[in-house]
Amino acid sequence: MAAIGTWAFSYPAVRQMKDLILSGEHATDVVERAMAEVEDDTETGHHIVGRGGFPNSLGVLECDAAIMEGHPGRFGAVAALRGVGTPCKVARRVMERSPHSLLVGEGALGFAVEQGFTVEPNDNMLSDRSASAYQDFLQKKKNVSGHDTLGLVALDLMGNITVGVSTSGAPFKSPGRVGDSPLAGCGLFADRTVGAAAATGDGDKIMCYCPSFHVVQLMKQGSTPSEACHIVLTDIMMKNGQDKCFEIGLIALNMKGEVGAASSVEFPYTFWNQSHDTVQQSTQSSPP
Repeated sequence: MAAIGTWAFSYPAVRQMKDLILSGEHATDVVERAMAEVEDDTETGHHIVGRGGFPNSLGVLECDAAIMEGHPGRFGAVAALRGVGTPCKVARRVMERSPHSLLVGEGALGFAVEQGFTVEPNDNMLSDRSASAYQDFLQKKKNVSGHDTLGLVALDLMGNITVGVSTSGAPFKSPGRVGDSPLAGCGLFADRTVGAAAATGDGDKIMCYCPSFHVVQLMKQGSTPSEACHIVLTDIMMKNGQDKCFEIGLIALNMKGEVGAASSVEFPYTFWNQSHDTVQQSTQSSPP
């Protein structure tokens, strides 16, 4: 049993995951509940996740989210979803109740309505901070840096493993733009015989390398989570040039409860496993 999350702001989510896992909850419920807490909080929106995130170039918040279980074929995702504060919950409904795996834009919105989700006005989805940043973008062409996708992985008491990701996407992006997060193998991947991985960073670049799938395949061949993450990062950096690599962070968790991470930038992450009584915070340094 174990849990891991991207970036320092995942600490409360991983702490909640620890408690839920120890109480016997299923890994999918654990990931969904912890993810939704972050998504629906405007205070964490500036981390480019859910409610309070930065809108697209037209001022509309569009969110991407996905959830994947380790069992074959268990995947659901939404992209460019508007007006729903907990897109990960809609992604889970796609996995469980739709014949499709990924729904986008109006299709994702229509499905959410069918499933009973409340669709809110766009103004409700923005925080004062993100609305102000959008005005600065319009008036001063001032952009916002960062690619802080939230990725969470849970391994429960029964040996189930689930990974979830959520993001409001690149600030002031083109309407309809989708990054790596909701794409299986890119933003996330899970295999119940091996483990799971998630990615964060520049989604337009990350999706070209399917890093989450690559990490899990390396673990399947015997690499530890740390070794797998570093091998994938090294491969990407060699292809792009060490001094030209885009922002990417990787986390991984295997079925033994071992964790690992690697990143092209300084990358704080949080985790918990049976070796620790409390949630741990660690920082992966960028390569020299």
